[in-house]
Amino acid sequence: MSQYLKKATGSAAGNLAAQESVTAIVKGVISDIRRNGDSAVSQYSEKFDKWSPASFKLSPEQIAEIIASVPEQTIKDIKEVQKNVRAFAEAQRKSITDFEIEIRPGVHLGQKNLPINAVGAYIPGGRYPLLASAHMTIVTAKVAGVPNVIACTPPIAGQIPQATVAAMYYAGADEIFILGGVQAVAAMAVGTETIRKVDFIAGPGNAFVADAKRQLFGEVGIDLFAGPTEILIVADEHADPFTIATDLISQAEHGPDTPAVLITTSESVGRQSIELVNNLLEFSALSTAALAKTSWDAFGEVVVVPSLTEAWKLADEYASEHVEIFTQDPREALRKMTNYGALFLGEKTCVSYGDKVIGTNHVLPTRKAARYTGGLWVGKYLRTVTYQEVTNDIASGELGRLCGRAARAENFEGHARSGDLRASKYLADKHAWIDGKEEARL
Repeated sequence: MSQYLKKATGSAAGNLAAQESVTAIVKGVISDIRRNGDSAVSQYSEKFDKWSPASFKLSPEQIAEIIASVPEQTIKDIKEVQKNVRAFAEAQRKSITDFEIEIRPGVHLGQKNLPINAVGAYIPGGRYPLLASAHMTIVTAKVAGVPNVIACTPPIAGQIPQATVAAMYYAGADEIFILGGVQAVAAMAVGTETIRKVDFIAGPGNAFVADAKRQLFGEVGIDLFAGPTEILIVADEHADPFTIATDLISQAEHGPDTPAVLITTSESVGRQSIELVNNLLEFSALSTAALAKTSWDAFGEVVVVPSLTEAWKLADEYASEHVEIFTQDPREALRKMTNYGALFLGEKTCVSYGDKVIGTNHVLPTRKAARYTGGLWVGKYLRTVTYQEVTNDIASGELGRLCGRAARAENFEGHARSGDLRASKYLADKHAWIDGKEEARL
């Protein structure tokens, strides 16, 4: 039987009134931008970000000047991380193949994977300059073959986030805009005088950005509906409580509502981890301690289970975005678990590697969405389309007969007659509607 040493007190769903307020504000902004284009974008950028330049789009000269001001080591690190992301994305792309098969003589069926023509990448700012989101959204799109990538990121405290711009540029963005929030997402989705309309929007963001993507979904495609980041650790009695505590805090600092969960087979490991988290938050001089403590106090959980079998089962119920496995045989999780955004196997890796440097994509499902979807990957930027060709007369006629019978079983007479026509042309079948008075004539 499971024993909770610490139970979350906060509500993952948040305050209903606050959610309704966000939805109403987002709806109004989108509607205004539909009507008034760039003037509305400028108005909201000034209102929300205190940012209203003559042009939100950076010129090549501005980009070059910004990149020149970024420390050389930061540029080197950006390029190294993007090399990792690109290598993994390229391997993913190679795994997605076009094919054509001949299912019977003269009947050819094929599949092609075509990149989306125009993508909008949203790179969050706000509390932190999230360079990594540029790697994840833009590099992956370019590996998929997307010809046009528009990238938007907000100013931070009224300043251009220089390192983020460098990351966007080296990732391959075709156009870079210093523009954030709902106004950026809406402008890319509906198009304005200066911002081209895209077909797909990718990238994480705050509650307003997430709701804008939700409201615009269908008009454009989106990567996924993202909520606050999540971490879950599965640990046995051999796990290091200090490593567990450090990694729980590493994600709790994202925001005030981050679920940080430990499932362990050892009560000792669980209690030591709680003590260490509290001590690290209070005494380690962590710059983000107050934020992480808010999240940990409200959304942190530690649960002791009787066996790893129960741990895998409970972890699947959480369906967490990030799952670290600190057990003697971490690869057992690959065999036993099915619901997660990404697995991190063993103490030599961690969620922070996935977030920042290792190469797998960090845009992942939250709020149990891992039950039905994976995260952002090359395939999200591709449209798998099919084609058909029948080159054999007999095959076409036989398919026509089958179509006639199948369609009439569903009372689709028009469909049936498309089949009848081929059966008549290629097998000389007789049909009254073709041979008799119902024959259509020009």
